[in-house]
Amino acid sequence: MDIEEGGLTVSVPEARDGASKGTGGGVFFNPTQELNRDVTVATLRAYRDREPRVASYLDAMAASGVRGVRAAAEGYRVTCADVDADAVELAATNLDANGLDGEAVHRDVNALLYDEGPFDVVDLDPYGTPIPFADAAFANGRNLVCVTATDTAPLCGAHLNSGIRKYGAVPRNTDYHPEMGLRTLISALVRTAARYDKAATPILSHVSRHYARTYLELESGARAADDCLDGVGYVDHCEDCLWRSATPGHVADPVDACPECGSDRVLTAGPIWLGPVADADFARAVRREVTDDMGEAKRARKLLGTVARELDTPTHYDQHRLYKEWGEPAIGMDEFVERVRGAGHEASRAHYRGTAVKSTASIPEMREAVLGDNAD
Repeated sequence: MDIEEGGLTVSVPEARDGASKGTGGGVFFNPTQELNRDVTVATLRAYRDREPRVASYLDAMAASGVRGVRAAAEGYRVTCADVDADAVELAATNLDANGLDGEAVHRDVNALLYDEGPFDVVDLDPYGTPIPFADAAFANGRNLVCVTATDTAPLCGAHLNSGIRKYGAVPRNTDYHPEMGLRTLISALVRTAARYDKAATPILSHVSRHYARTYLELESGARAADDCLDGVGYVDHCEDCLWRSATPGHVADPVDACPECGSDRVLTAGPIWLGPVADADFARAVRREVTDDMGEAKRARKLLGTVARELDTPTHYDQHRLYKEWGEPAIGMDEFVERVRGAGHEASRAHYRGTAVKSTASIPEMREAVLGDNAD
């Protein structure tokens, strides 16, 4: 069947949500990833303004080729790769049908990257974990590596052993599990890039529905890689009072008991990424590149606006969980944030969910700010 996306018409096979129905057999098209693709196109536009010499783009798991076709329409020199011959044929057809230059190749992407690289932009959008492709991508990526991960349960600690195996970290299933998953992913990617003496700095990231997505800008050099690794560390989290503390470094030093309530139910997660998951100025630049011909334009603009305003703290709080702890009825999110700010603390909404809030205030300080005389 034919679909229109981003002002282009492409032929796609069966439409299927990989998160809920799996990959099944053969090539499929995931309509629920349109937001991902719209943000990708806006990112490619903004990044071209930032780095005008960037030209080549590798769609590493092409399937129907819709991602590569949209990149080609932006003037990138596109290579669509897939191990499925039917996918390669379909991607080539879609490039030709839209009058776009580009090639579709029947290759394993790891072999292709080593044989044909480097590529200015490498886009990894696999079903499940991107880790089997990360080494080749960072070894042979020049400017930007774009990564999607759909295995959110291992990333956020819900499937703990799987997360440990795949990502070389101990993720924990906390109230801020979407952010835990994203920061576990970024940590694994940053550490992978460092093996090739490259710094991989996230300039835009988001968690939407069933996947985490991050865009990492590369800088070569051992010193740059070392400096980037300083953004990796550990988070201690009390399961009782929700206290948490982030500690940079490469060695975990877990606490025995919560310093706030004395509970011994303290989890330690890491190594996770503690630094910013996005560059605010770049997020705003990407937002400006979202156009009305994008099917998810409204959602993309809202998402990117929130990401741009988000504090860089390495965890967020769930407002409903806080009010449950306090035994009080919740107020509106915007009013909550304004009350915390009014008390002299930094605070922002977070894009991870509608009730997610970030703040430099401690939980007792937030309680005092929003409850006032009722805080005692």
